[in-house]
Amino acid sequence: MDRLKTAIIDIGSNTIRLVVYEYNHLEGLRELGNFKTVARLRTYIQPNGDMSEQGIQLLVNTLKTFKEIMSDFDVMDIKITATAAIRQAKNNQMIIRYIEKETALKIELLTEEEEAYFGFLAVAHTMDTPSAVTIDIGGGSTEITLFENKKIIKAFSFPFGTVSLKQKFVSGDIMNIEEKKLLRQFVMDQFQQLNWIQQIDLPVIGIGGSARNVAQIHQQLINYPISGVHQYELKRAELTSLVNYIERMSFEQLKQLDGLSSDRADIIGVALEVFQVLLFVVNAPSFQISKKGLREGIMINRVLQDDPSAYDKYQVYEHNAKRLIYRYGRSEEECRFLQLITEQFYKESCRLNLLTFNDYHLQLIKKAAPVYAIGDYIEQDSSNQHTFYLLANQSIAGLNHLDRVKLALMASYKNKDYFRRFASPFSSWLTKEEMKVLKDYGAILKFIYSLNVTKRNIVQSIELKKVDDTIHVLILVNRDPMTEVYQSDRQKKHIERVFKKPVKIHFYKKGEM
Repeated sequence: MDRLKTAIIDIGSNTIRLVVYEYNHLEGLRELGNFKTVARLRTYIQPNGDMSEQGIQLLVNTLKTFKEIMSDFDVMDIKITATAAIRQAKNNQMIIRYIEKETALKIELLTEEEEAYFGFLAVAHTMDTPSAVTIDIGGGSTEITLFENKKIIKAFSFPFGTVSLKQKFVSGDIMNIEEKKLLRQFVMDQFQQLNWIQQIDLPVIGIGGSARNVAQIHQQLINYPISGVHQYELKRAELTSLVNYIERMSFEQLKQLDGLSSDRADIIGVALEVFQVLLFVVNAPSFQISKKGLREGIMINRVLQDDPSAYDKYQVYEHNAKRLIYRYGRSEEECRFLQLITEQFYKESCRLNLLTFNDYHLQLIKKAAPVYAIGDYIEQDSSNQHTFYLLANQSIAGLNHLDRVKLALMASYKNKDYFRRFASPFSSWLTKEEMKVLKDYGAILKFIYSLNVTKRNIVQSIELKKVDDTIHVLILVNRDPMTEVYQSDRQKKHIERVFKKPVKIHFYKKGEM
C-alpha cells in the first residue's frame, strides 16, 4: 500500500469522534486531525428501548459537520462505525437508514465481538506486553479480552459503560458512599461471571478516554517528567491512592482537575471503580494504558489486509523504529551499519573483559544505535538536546516508558555533564549502577557515530586488541577514512573513560595489516 488517507468516525455512547489518518509503508500510521463532540447518545435511549428523535437529530447534525471537515481534508475513503448506543437502540436499523438518507453517509454497526477484537488488535500491535487482560469501557458497553503471547484467547462485551452505570447507580453529579457500594457489587458480580479472568495474575490494559484520563491525572499529580500516556503503567497501590485522592474532591474541583477532561468529571469515579474491581478479580500487578484502541485497530486491520507485512506484533519496536528513523532523515542502510558496528564493538569489548556481556544490554544498545543523534535532523549544534526530547517525549510503539528514557539517555549522549542534566529527573527510576551503564553505552555510541561521520558506511569491521595496558581499535575500511580518522581521534576520550585505559585507533584497508 503506497499511501492511504482515511477518515474514521466512531459513534460511541459518550462521544462521537472523527479522526483523519494517513498511512504509507515508510512512515506508518499518522493522525492528521482528531475532532470530537460529547453527545452522550446513551442518555437518549427511551424506556421503550428506542433512541429519541432528539438523539437521532443530534447525531445527524454532528455527522453533517464532520462531513464538511472531511471535505476540507480532501478525504474520499471514509469508514463510520457505531457501537453500543446505536447497537442497543431497538430502532437502530431505522437510525442507520435515516442517517444515510439525510447525510449520504453509511454507518457500519459493529458487533460486540468486532469491537473487542479491534481494541485487542491495536494493543497487540503497539505495545510490548505479551499477555494481558484488556478493558475498553465506553459510555454504554465494556469490552474485556484476554490475550496470551499476543493471541486473543477470549472476549466478552458487557452491556454497560460509564454513562449507563451513572444513570443506573448515581443520583447526582458524583457518587455517595452507598451508591459506590452498590455499583462496586454490581460490577463485581458481572466480572465474576468470566471464569477465564479470575486470579490469573496478568496486567490489565485500559483502552479509551477514561483510561487515558486516569494516566493524565496521575502524571500531573506526580509531576511526571516526560510526555505521553501510551504504555504508561500504574501499580495497583498507585491506582488505589488515585481513587482515594479523587474521592475527596467535589464535582467543581473535578471539573478543574488537570489531566481530566471536564466532560468526564461526572463519570471518572464510575470508571475508576470498574478498573479497580477488574484489577482485583484478575489479581493484576499493574494497570497499563493504551492510547491506541478501536479506531487504530480498524486502521491496522485495514492495512494488514492489503499488506500483511506492514505490522509485526512480535517485533513492535523494531517495526516502528524503522518508521521513526525514516521520519528523521536517516536511511535504513545507515541504521543497519550503526547496529552492526555497535554489536561488533560491544562483543569485542566483552571478549577482552572490558565490559561484562549482558544480552539485555546488547539489545538495548542496538536499539539506541540507529537513533543516536537523530536530533541532527533539527539542528546539529544542539543535536543532543533535540535527540533527548524527541525520544523521551513521544510515544514509541513497543517501548515502555522506562526503556524509552534509557534509549533517550544513550542516544543523546554528548558528555558527562549533559548526561547528568538529562538523567537528573529520573534518579528514582534508575539505580546508580544502571545510570553508569547507560552513560558508558552512550559514550560508546558517540565513538561509533564518529566512524560514520561522512555517512558512507565505509567501516567493514572492528577488532579490539590489548597490548600491555593499551587498547588498540583496529578498523577495516573500504574507502579513504580521512574524516573518520579525525572525528574518531577527537571522540576516543569517551571510550578511554569507559575502559579506564589508553586507546589507540588504527584504520586500514584489506591487505594492509
